[in-house]
Amino acid sequence: MLNIQSHVSLKSYNTFGIEATARYWVDIHSEEDLQTLLQLDEYQNKPKLILGGGSNVLLCQDFDGLVVKMNIQGIDVVREDDDHIYLKAGAGVIWHELVQYCVTRNFAGLENLSLIPGTVGAAPMQNIGAYGVELEQVFESLTAIDRQAGEKRTFAHADCAFGYRESIFKRALKNQYIITSVTFQLNKRATFHTRYGAIQETLTQMGITDDTLSIKAISEAVIRIRRSKLPDPAQIGNAGSFFKNPEIPKNQFDTLKEQFPELPGYPIGDTLVKVPAGWLIEQAGWKGYRSGDAGVHAKQALVLVNYGHASGNEIMALAKRIQESVATTFGIAISPEVNLI
Repeated sequence: MLNIQSHVSLKSYNTFGIEATARYWVDIHSEEDLQTLLQLDEYQNKPKLILGGGSNVLLCQDFDGLVVKMNIQGIDVVREDDDHIYLKAGAGVIWHELVQYCVTRNFAGLENLSLIPGTVGAAPMQNIGAYGVELEQVFESLTAIDRQAGEKRTFAHADCAFGYRESIFKRALKNQYIITSVTFQLNKRATFHTRYGAIQETLTQMGITDDTLSIKAISEAVIRIRRSKLPDPAQIGNAGSFFKNPEIPKNQFDTLKEQFPELPGYPIGDTLVKVPAGWLIEQAGWKGYRSGDAGVHAKQALVLVNYGHASGNEIMALAKRIQESVATTFGIAISPEVNLI
């Protein structure tokens, strides 16, 4: 039976640690729970916020509607063939727990995505990625419930319109479906991705060679890197990377490179270059900046932090100042990766 609560604090349910209140709150543990909820007349027309781990949201105000906390659990092998394992995970499964489940069983594909905060259900919405791997590379399908009709639908890879930190669920189908499970196509034989970021350097420090390289080693390297660069939300409120890495035309990158010789870039096809937003923010002078309890992390300029009692609006005001500064300095627009509520 559904237990719908009222006036619930969201502070412990968002990794920024922002104080905000939900007018209504409900925990969902199954697809049946969700379909029952969507049939309740008194909640059908109320605004709904679907919450996973709360690791990619910035709450700028109280939520005068229903917060739906997705707690659907379960990790199951649904089928396999000569090359692949197909693994289905509930939307409420903690992402890193899924990664560790795969690593310990030598199911390859998710190891570069170790220690990303959040839950499985939010992962395809954002097309999460790190260290040269994006979710879409291991995505097979997902199931979701239509918010209006209450009907279940399966979305194949081609249906999701994945892009850089994007999917159809953030654009054309925004607020129309609630994801309940995701199925991944994992590899029995690993293809190692070690060129991006500091992975190779960290593996060397760990004493890992080509002969001893494994998905477990890569996962451990990624965990070390993330822990050295990113603050623990339990200690300092944050949502990880606040901004997306901008993609700019190659000719613009070449022009900027003349002015800023140290400017890093990663080619995307023949016409675009991805530039690290953290580098731009740091060079614009924001790394370690603090205004009240809103700040930019001292070790990673891409991460905005709440040192204790910052409001969502104070974090957002800082973000806008950073955007304006980067645009003035480099002529590049950076946009939030975090969802603003």
